[in-house]
Amino acid sequence: MTKNKLQELKNIFSKMESHFHGESSGIDPLNCYLGLPILIKSQNEIEITKMPEEKIMGSRGIFILDSGNSSDTSLMVSLFLKKMEDKNFNYMIKNQFIKYSKTCINEFLNGNINSMFNSIKILSEITLNNFQPMIPNKFIKLWREGLITNDYFFKLCGSGGGGFLLGFTPDINNTFKKLKDYKKEIIYKF
Repeated sequence: MTKNKLQELKNIFSKMESHFHGESSGIDPLNCYLGLPILIKSQNEIEITKMPEEKIMGSRGIFILDSGNSSDTSLMVSLFLKKMEDKNFNYMIKNQFIKYSKTCINEFLNGNINSMFNSIKILSEITLNNFQPMIPNKFIKLWREGLITNDYFFKLCGSGGGGFLLGFTPDINNTFKKLKDYKKEIIYKF
């Protein structure tokens, strides 16, 4: 799969997904279609990558938590685009959110897990402080508790508003005991 073919597929999926959700990148359907991890370096530079080896007996993990809510993607995308018109929000996205997102990805791919947890905590705080309309209300307290205890950190999946939250934890067993009342699933252990 060449970079040009990946870009062409992304463009096709972008048009298809935009038909249903309004303006869309095409990344989610591209990832589903490939069934492989992809690294997005820029809007026009994507590549297939490798993830660190999973450790089935590992105590750290990445999980998804089902919010039990569905959301309107086009509404959340419109909300985000409207917020991008605010110069302070725009600055935060470009100079904090993107910076820490890239740092988390690079640390994970390079196996710097302790550093990744520090960075994912910062990214989770940035998200909580700036994306609350996209975080389901019933999960704001839970999100904050994870940040205070350092037991887990959340990231929005997709446009937010419902669906799933992506969780990161240094102790999957402890976290799952604390989140016993929520539907969740481990997707990666290390």
